[in-house]
Amino acid sequence: MTAGVQPRSMVVPLAAFAAGAVVALLVGVFGKVHDPTLAGTTTLGFRTVISMKVVLSVAIAVLAVLQVLGALWMYGRFGRPAPAWVGPAHRASGAVALVLTVFVAYHCVWALGLESGTLADGEPVPTRTVVHGVLGCAVVGAVVVKLVAVRSRRAAGWFLPVAGGVLFALLILAVLTSTVWYLAAG
Repeated sequence: MTAGVQPRSMVVPLAAFAAGAVVALLVGVFGKVHDPTLAGTTTLGFRTVISMKVVLSVAIAVLAVLQVLGALWMYGRFGRPAPAWVGPAHRASGAVALVLTVFVAYHCVWALGLESGTLADGEPVPTRTVVHGVLGCAVVGAVVVKLVAVRSRRAAGWFLPVAGGVLFALLILAVLTSTVWYLAAG
């Protein structure tokens, strides 16, 4: 090995995936045991918390697509080098997407909780709702993995694109099982 070059390790990705799984599990447990309430939430001027989450989720999905495009450009997948502004724009849009994702996740878990089984009126919780809740918990865990991947200098080269791809896929699925469904049903 060359002096000054750190070895690439599987320890960082494995630890990150384990930490992400623990965080996702803890968010899910909190979502199950917490009594959902609108106290401590905001609508940001929208009519309802749900309306606010729908709009922000669309923004998150757009930012996620821009993240993938920016990453592909920086990795040279568009056949020409990325201009100097792409890196800073990618980081800035990623930071905005992260803040919005955490904000929406908080409102989901706090105001709605993690539903499964039957509702108070005896009706079964729709499968879409259960899937969305599980996906939402997985998104929070995937954010942890992605943050570790972005900051790690010792992880294998595949780790960052895989962490980003997993987070992207989970975000899009969460949006499809909530926002797209909500807009289609409305």
